[in-house]
Amino acid sequence: MTKLFSLLLVISFLSLFSSAATSSSSRPPPKFLGSAFARSKPNRNSPPPYRYETRYFRQNLDHFSFAPLPQFTQRYLVGSSDKWSRNGPIFFYCGNEGDIDWFAANTGFVWEIAPKFSALVIFAEHRYYGESMPYGSQERAYKDAKSMSYFTTEQALADFTVLLTDLKQNLSSEESPVVLFGGSYAGMLAAWMRLKYPHVAIGALASSAPILQFEDIVPPETFYDIVSNDFRRESLSCFEAIKKSWDALDRLGKVHDGLTSLSRKFRLCHKLNNTQQLSDWLSSAYSYLAMVNYPFPSGFMMPLPAYPIKEVCKRIDNDPNGNDLLDRIFAGASIYYNYTGNVSCFDLDDDPHGLSGWDWQACTEMVMPMSSSRENSMFQPYDFDYTAYKEQCVQSYNVTPRPRWMTTEFGGHQV
Repeated sequence: MTKLFSLLLVISFLSLFSSAATSSSSRPPPKFLGSAFARSKPNRNSPPPYRYETRYFRQNLDHFSFAPLPQFTQRYLVGSSDKWSRNGPIFFYCGNEGDIDWFAANTGFVWEIAPKFSALVIFAEHRYYGESMPYGSQERAYKDAKSMSYFTTEQALADFTVLLTDLKQNLSSEESPVVLFGGSYAGMLAAWMRLKYPHVAIGALASSAPILQFEDIVPPETFYDIVSNDFRRESLSCFEAIKKSWDALDRLGKVHDGLTSLSRKFRLCHKLNNTQQLSDWLSSAYSYLAMVNYPFPSGFMMPLPAYPIKEVCKRIDNDPNGNDLLDRIFAGASIYYNYTGNVSCFDLDDDPHGLSGWDWQACTEMVMPMSSSRENSMFQPYDFDYTAYKEQCVQSYNVTPRPRWMTTEFGGHQV
């Protein structure tokens, strides 16, 4: 669990735009954790593994002005109160960059320890994700930079604080001690909320929260080196095969009908426009696999076996269908994208968990520099280029990132 949150969302799901530099040409900025999933949707009809009630709360769109702006409805989940008594402890989970029911279903630690403390469990959804959409719909909320201008960590923390304060008043439990929980981005929020609103919570369990993954604090190669080491430890030949595959993809993509051939080889639902799309898809799989390399079967990101990296490398090292490198790479990636064998084709633009809002966050506040080293990484080598990053954000959202804002707001650099 800790390892998942550490890598996720560095999210983590965390630099969505980077500049890839090669000796011969410059690549378009690759996405890190993009919305590359198989064409299979989460089963929203299956009962949640934990008991909770879904509730809604009216929030101010802007907590820091008095302008007459419309309110919006924030979703939150309330666990069973069978063992909770008035003024008993409250375990409050700060929502991540996705549907809150998805995170509630996959954060068993909070649910499992709550009865031991007779605690009430609350999962609050982050604004602009899931059902907590300002202006009534995702289409209207994500319309442009103006409609998304209230999509900030400061506003989200204020949402959590207002919701929690109101809830305690309604429950006549103003004296209830509150412990904040979160992993990855939600862990960052939990830590920052404890710093920003120390009178609201007595503590925060910020599981692997990358609060130092910002400019000039940690080496930008850190994330991809960690992921690469997971594969190297499992199998050096697997690591080397993945490292060689990027050039093989580019070579095939440049020949006549090469993109068509790649689209067929990787069973894509739509023909590729360029090889970078496929590289992003594969990079996402390897990154997510490192996040969910549990010693038991799981279904957080995708249905996966125990130790999925071991299974991926088995396919890449010992594919029975032949020795073609890209065939072996596809066999390995299929462990992540199609372990059940039920997927007929792969949609590179699918976003079953509602993570697309992170692109905006990465283009405004959450600027987390990422690079991939030629020596230690199995990924395509590239260096973070803020100029290219900024240009991509201006093109996508007509906004200029603020790479130092998070450390200005919450700290991080030693003074």
